[in-house]
Amino acid sequence: MHISLSHQTTSSPSHYHRTLHPSRSKLLDFCATSSAAGSLSYAAAVFRRIPSPSTNDWNAIIRGLAQNDHPNGAVTLYRNMSRASHKPDALTCSFALKACARALARSEATQIHSQLIRFGFDADVLLQTTLLDVYAKTGDLDNAHKVFDEMGVRDIASWNALIAGLAQGSRPNEALELFKRSGLEGLKPNEVTVLGALSACSQLGAIREGEKIWNYIKDDKLDACVQVCNAVIDMYAKCGFVDKAFRVFNHMNRRKSLVTWNTMIMALAMHGDGNRALELFEQMGEAGICPDSVSYLAALCACNHSGLVDHGLRLFTSMARCGVSPNVKHYGSVVDLLGRAGRLEEAFEIVNSMPMIPDVVLWQTLLGACKTYGNVDMAEQVSRKLVEMGSNSCGDFVLLSNVYAAHERWDDVGRVREAMKNRYVKKVPGFSYTEVDGVIHKFVNGDQSHLSWREIYRKLEEVRFRIESYGYVPETNYVLHDIGQEEKENALCYHSEKLAVAFGLVSASEGTPIRVIKNLRICGDCHVVIKLISKIYDREIIVRDRARFHRFEEGSCSCRDYW
Repeated sequence: MHISLSHQTTSSPSHYHRTLHPSRSKLLDFCATSSAAGSLSYAAAVFRRIPSPSTNDWNAIIRGLAQNDHPNGAVTLYRNMSRASHKPDALTCSFALKACARALARSEATQIHSQLIRFGFDADVLLQTTLLDVYAKTGDLDNAHKVFDEMGVRDIASWNALIAGLAQGSRPNEALELFKRSGLEGLKPNEVTVLGALSACSQLGAIREGEKIWNYIKDDKLDACVQVCNAVIDMYAKCGFVDKAFRVFNHMNRRKSLVTWNTMIMALAMHGDGNRALELFEQMGEAGICPDSVSYLAALCACNHSGLVDHGLRLFTSMARCGVSPNVKHYGSVVDLLGRAGRLEEAFEIVNSMPMIPDVVLWQTLLGACKTYGNVDMAEQVSRKLVEMGSNSCGDFVLLSNVYAAHERWDDVGRVREAMKNRYVKKVPGFSYTEVDGVIHKFVNGDQSHLSWREIYRKLEEVRFRIESYGYVPETNYVLHDIGQEEKENALCYHSEKLAVAFGLVSASEGTPIRVIKNLRICGDCHVVIKLISKIYDREIIVRDRARFHRFEEGSCSCRDYW
């Protein structure tokens, strides 16, 4: 619905603009914020009849637009008011900033911020909190932090806004540090606070801090909130403790929501426990919870990671009968399911018969399957599709190059590398986290910035020597560089996940499981090496990559090399 607010002659009753300002403003505010259909439109019609609106008149309409489905309209109206004779007051700025938060209007929020300073409103605690919330929600975390640091008084909303913004903005370390600081400054966390902190723990794999938060949640009775318990399940699962996640799931008894079931099913799927995930999917129906599109996606992922191809196909075909329309993610999951099993022609046929346009991720999934099974012809077709769609991902080029390299088509490998240079394709840097004694350590490929890097490198040399006696040969086809064999082997040796595991070997107490979180998919060489490390050093090693968990024990992986 479009609401015009330009002043013009209309057939609306004209006596409203002669009404005393306070009464008129109250009428506008009542109509603009009413949930009744047409009320906002009526308020806009009245507003257009006012020759010279008061500040309160402007505020009423801006507030109504900001909290309804027209946040951009509120921002535009604020801009119009700024050009008119009436100066915005603190309330106007507050409503406009809330509209910016809903419309994700970062540049407009910055302009309003400068006006707050000019108008002398910048010391208003409520306005500062609202401004902080806008910056956090629009991803401008540096300005959010600046506003936070300049606040003379901080309330629970301001702390929560920045913690949540940092956690959602891929700055989990800072979010967790801020959460700890809030406790030192005497803040009593509420449900919103712990949700932001749990999200940060999930990203970092910070199990020690996560368990402290869960204990606080139970002590302070915040576990009555279903959303909080769902976040705890997610935290435990993403930190590698799926059994503890399941205990929280059971702790909720009859308070489980659809999101609770979906979170637990996806957790089991990511840990490769497909049968258990599918059992839970069945139990959800028996408990009277109707599965939605997310439930089916989680169940399909369970089939993917466990090689349950036929079961996955049956699930997919049953969706429509259960009133759930498959979306592009469901189709992508089925393509992945077939691709992992080597049924590439069937996967390709599904892509071409989809009722919607395949996205880049789906084609990339199929390209990964082509690489796994060495299907050069299909890989070339898929790569052309990706180029047509404007994809400039380094991973696409690496996969195609690996397909050519496997068939020793070195001229084609060179052509792919040249294309990467011409298109200025940049490789996404790999990094890994590991937690030792409650401290999170981050490593990047070839990292020498860690205080213990010399000790880590010496341990990797020892590892290299010991695994060679088990017949290990570096899989240098994973290195896409015009360098010699020795340099390729060195490049593989210092991948971030290997550095994290080596640090665990030298720092974590004997017998303690080593837990690593990787931002990219674990490479084949690292997978082989970590399997051998788990056997030689008698260590359980859990690696969470961007797709799933790998639990290495006694020379084997929970994925059964099906990943």
